[in-house]
Amino acid sequence: MTENADLTDVPEATHVPKKRARVAVVWIVPIVAALVGVGIVVQQHLNEGPTIRISFRTAEGIEPGKTFIKYKDVDIGKVTEVVLSKDYSKILVTAKMEKHAGGLLVEDSRFWIVKPRVTLGGVSGIGTLLSGRYIGIEPGKSANSSGDFVGLEMPPPVTGGMSGREFILRAGTLGSLGIGSPIFYRRLNVGQVIGYDLAPDGKSMEIKIFMNAPYVGYITSDTRFWESSGIHASMGAGGLSLQTESVLSILVGGIGFETPPSATGGKPAPEKSVFTLFDNRDAAMAPQMSESDRYVLYFHESLQGLSVGAPVSMLGLPVGEVTAVGLDYVPETHGIRTRVEIMTYQYRLLRHLGKTDAAAMKIMSLQERHKIMQRLVEEKGLRAQLRTGSIISGQLYVALEYFPDAPKARIDRTKEPPQFPVVPGKMENIELQLKSILAKLDKMPVEEIGKDLRKTFESLDETLQSANRTLTRVDAETLPEAKKTLEDLRRAATAAERVLSSTDTTLLGPDAPAHQELRDALQEFTRAARAVRELADYLERNPEALLRGKNKENP
Repeated sequence: MTENADLTDVPEATHVPKKRARVAVVWIVPIVAALVGVGIVVQQHLNEGPTIRISFRTAEGIEPGKTFIKYKDVDIGKVTEVVLSKDYSKILVTAKMEKHAGGLLVEDSRFWIVKPRVTLGGVSGIGTLLSGRYIGIEPGKSANSSGDFVGLEMPPPVTGGMSGREFILRAGTLGSLGIGSPIFYRRLNVGQVIGYDLAPDGKSMEIKIFMNAPYVGYITSDTRFWESSGIHASMGAGGLSLQTESVLSILVGGIGFETPPSATGGKPAPEKSVFTLFDNRDAAMAPQMSESDRYVLYFHESLQGLSVGAPVSMLGLPVGEVTAVGLDYVPETHGIRTRVEIMTYQYRLLRHLGKTDAAAMKIMSLQERHKIMQRLVEEKGLRAQLRTGSIISGQLYVALEYFPDAPKARIDRTKEPPQFPVVPGKMENIELQLKSILAKLDKMPVEEIGKDLRKTFESLDETLQSANRTLTRVDAETLPEAKKTLEDLRRAATAAERVLSSTDTTLLGPDAPAHQELRDALQEFTRAARAVRELADYLERNPEALLRGKNKENP
């Protein structure tokens, strides 16, 4: 092309718009399906709950895709994987939770495997024999969420929904208590033991208990707890004592509690208050030092059979107990005497008094009560004495009784504790009397008395032999002679009768003097014969009359 060419003949370019590609109808269906799938995935992701991981020591009965996580019997998750940890010491269970259960997954939430169990609290998990095992959850109270948890080997004794309050008991040993051990109030099961552990100092046990509502209202700052496990048997001055709360406590142990009647104005105990766990009810219900009077007793006799806890009675009614038994050295005499410390309780004394007297005694000051006790000792002869409470066991107790004839004495309050006057025990008095009798017997000349008795018996034997010879002689000599005399008198009387019956009326007429004299003589003979016969009969019956004389006849 030359420089002088006509530019008007050059063709011009024109823009032709690109034709749009037309989508084939066949692609519409896959596109719609893809969009629906994406929507489902997004929706599932939005509705999907968190994934958690729980570590257990064992995973017996846990299967992926079959084991559920339940809260109050509602499924809130499902196990998706069960694997071993890297060190092979634990089982890691992965579970997919429902979105609405996210609020339950906080740091202090607890998980455990629900299966059939037989514990002190009873039998649980029986339903899993048919439905299979599952994982239970107890929501925590923390505000921080978490996804990793450590499973419990045992289910917690107290789960959500139970209203009540926790307390802590301190004891020297755990005894027969365990998780699930019941707690009794007036033999009614009102709570249970939920845990235990050593105290921080390692010298005692801390036992956690849970009290069900509404029974927590009966626990105040003055409440006493004691172990009521099994049967508590004791042999004391009052005899054999058996104590137990119920058959359940005999089998699995338990704890009892009560507020002493002497306690007044106790406030409801706040949660997790600490109480002392006593060994038995008697120790728990013993009054505090501020409610009692202490005395010391010095006896001059053996204390065998007297033990700590033995009762102290006043006029036959219990008012206290023995708190210490031991010995005391006396520097003045370089001797040792027995020492007994007792404690009398104000509320026990008030309980035995009438309502009016008890009210009057209660408002008295401590000094006024001491004055009353001093007057009883000085004016009424109130003394302490050891007595036998049980013949079988030989247990002793201390009795406060009146002894008006006792020497004058008073309570020595210059000492601490005050010294209370005593009198010897009944057994000691009996022993002293026996010793006195034995001492008198030892002083008696027993050998000389024996010799005199032997001589007396020999003399008596000789006398009896002489009497026997005399009686033999009477039988052989005197009685035959008496019989012969009687026969002669009988013959004389017969002859006289013949004379009187003679026909010579001149000499022997009825009015003749001779006849009258003869009649009088015959009467004398008759009386004499009768007297001789009576004497012979008496001697025959009583031959000893020849030695002793005739016994005086009773009128």
